[in-house]
Amino acid sequence: MNLISLPQAAQGEPAAPPRFRSAHLGCGQGRRLPEAPAGGGEGRQSGAGTIPGRSPDTSPGAAGALSGLLEALCPGGAAAAAARPVGDSRPPSPPAAMVSCGALHSFLFEYDTPRIVLIRSRKVGLINRGVQLAILAYVIGWVFLWEKGYQETDSVVSSVTMKVKGVALTNTSALGARIWDVADYVIPPQAENAVFVVTNAILTLNQRQGYCPDLPDDTTECKVNKDCVPGYVDIHSSGIQTGECVAYNNTIKTCEVFAWCPVEDDNVVPRPALLQEAENFTILVKNNILYPKFNFSKRNILPSINSSYLRKCIYDSQTDPFCPIFRLGQIVKAAGQNFEEMAVKGGVMALQINWDCNLDRSASLCVPEYSFRRLDNTNPAHTVSLGYNFRFAKYYKDPNGTESRTLIKAYGIRFDIIVFGKAGKFDVIPTMVNIGSGLALFGVATVLCDIFVLYCMKKRYYYREKKYKYVEDDELVSITEVRVKSKLVPPLTLERS
Repeated sequence: MNLISLPQAAQGEPAAPPRFRSAHLGCGQGRRLPEAPAGGGEGRQSGAGTIPGRSPDTSPGAAGALSGLLEALCPGGAAAAAARPVGDSRPPSPPAAMVSCGALHSFLFEYDTPRIVLIRSRKVGLINRGVQLAILAYVIGWVFLWEKGYQETDSVVSSVTMKVKGVALTNTSALGARIWDVADYVIPPQAENAVFVVTNAILTLNQRQGYCPDLPDDTTECKVNKDCVPGYVDIHSSGIQTGECVAYNNTIKTCEVFAWCPVEDDNVVPRPALLQEAENFTILVKNNILYPKFNFSKRNILPSINSSYLRKCIYDSQTDPFCPIFRLGQIVKAAGQNFEEMAVKGGVMALQINWDCNLDRSASLCVPEYSFRRLDNTNPAHTVSLGYNFRFAKYYKDPNGTESRTLIKAYGIRFDIIVFGKAGKFDVIPTMVNIGSGLALFGVATVLCDIFVLYCMKKRYYYREKKYKYVEDDELVSITEVRVKSKLVPPLTLERS
């Protein structure tokens, strides 16, 4: 039979009514036992309450060590109980040190777990499963199948060389019959990932340094010498003014300049273009690419292409999609432009080579894809300074040592070769990262359902009451006092008879 010995009240003191606390006799179970008064009495034993046949908690390990450390750091409980006067039946106030130590004890030895509420609702259940299904479709369909989230990727490194071929014949009053080959219309002979082909030109022949009238405009026309300033240089002028006003033609006078004479007149651009036959010129593009992360290299002249095929093939997106030789007119047409119009004032074209390779498949399936577009301005509302042109000169000396030159204002099309792409290959790390990210996204379904349940449904207040347990501040204080009292009141002794 188990006997519970309660401490007697001190002599001369009325017996206080018993208070009850929970005596834990097992894991998660306990009995309500009468709590002894603060003054102590018979039957009290030093140390913790014990049950016969079972020793106090002396279990070794981290928990025992931490408990001992807390007892050493928080000795204020026993001292506060001893300092109370005899006969003081008021409940002891918890010392500040005990409160802080109790909070530390709770932090170390208590575990909080989320509260799970099962809501039996078709509407909420369908929303939850619908959101989860959408997330699953996104992870599988977009992340893994479309974006290949299971692969490690690398960007392309490339080099490009080009070679232009073609011959054109022109016949003008200034030049007569003339043959134009690659050395005449490709300027400069080599450039980085680009090539410029002359399609139109304004030629000023046999220029020599001397004195001649400037081109007529608002700043150069004059009537008398005082209208011209000696040594004056205008940004748009062809030379330095001498201060003389001379006849430009029978009706107009302009200021005389020291310059390359005769000065260039570029007010009229030849139309049609001087080298309109450039439409049939061809350009050979040789592109070598490397994916350094995978040590994979290839070039756009595929192993299946032999010399005989390369001599006669011309790129066609339907019949010859891997031929590296392109006709200039076809490039411009594929970009939606008119070559005859573009050749007059020039422009900039892009020949794009895309290398998107799935290295989990055969290397033979890694092939280039060509596309074309125009890069310079084609907006009809902005017609100022259209096209692409620049000047260069060819210099000569006659037997007398007099220097002369031919000034050429060249209009043409610059072809920029733009290479881009990426390669992918299976790797465990991105696969696991994307799987983890996908699983984390399932939490979105819970958040959306909580928002719908707690803010949109008619029974939202009822669901909110079931989901959250509200604790007021005064309740927290009373709980803290109970914990402190349990440390100040002498423990009970259980004996077995």
